[in-house]
Amino acid sequence: MQTTLCFDFGNTRLKMAIFKNHQFIEEQVLPNTHTNTIEAILKSTHADKSILSSVINHPPALEQLLQAYTQFHLLNHTSKLPLTTPVGKPETIGADRLALVAAAVDRFPHQHNLVIALGTCITYNFINNKHEFLGGSISPGMNMRFRAMHEQTALLPMIHAEAHFPLVGYDTKTNLLSGVILGITAEIDGIIDSYALKYHNFNVLLTGGDLPFFVPRLKNRIFADPNLIFKGLYAISEYNNR
Repeated sequence: MQTTLCFDFGNTRLKMAIFKNHQFIEEQVLPNTHTNTIEAILKSTHADKSILSSVINHPPALEQLLQAYTQFHLLNHTSKLPLTTPVGKPETIGADRLALVAAAVDRFPHQHNLVIALGTCITYNFINNKHEFLGGSISPGMNMRFRAMHEQTALLPMIHAEAHFPLVGYDTKTNLLSGVILGITAEIDGIIDSYALKYHNFNVLLTGGDLPFFVPRLKNRIFADPNLIFKGLYAISEYNNR
């Protein structure tokens, strides 16, 4: 049984997923990127392959460690991908976005796909039916909006997201919840509608840590998958580590 570890180091969380023989087994949140933490995982899982997607400054020794224990691949703009990136500067594309569109190609090949990731930032990633990643857009994520309103005003408090609140807020907290969460919902639906005017028939894949706050509220049909980035990382690992 072949074991692959997929590491995703984002701005908010450090995550890892375990795959065994093409099957997603589990996700783990890591406390840090220390080499002793990662080495303990490598020893306990007896991993054969590994891949790292990182948008942070992780320790260089970490890559050497993964290389020593496994057949390792670092996701970057030079990786072999099941897609093309016809943009001016492919080296500027975030590794996380490459993983997301790779997952879309793997799940819905030869179709238009719009992948929306709800994390620290919200990224909209469009890949066409020729497997060309055309780009998309980036906007502030949910918690970034809460924090910005708190830090850039004198009196607005810092609040945390809640699933239940009224359309018409009755106090400061519910006004903030309604404004941010319903505002993002309208943004997502509006962008999907804009893509529909140009591309007509395409899949919408939604993922990211803030997924539960928006799936019940969206009017457009979407495919929700919290593990989408890991599935994309696994597909890229297989593509590069055959």
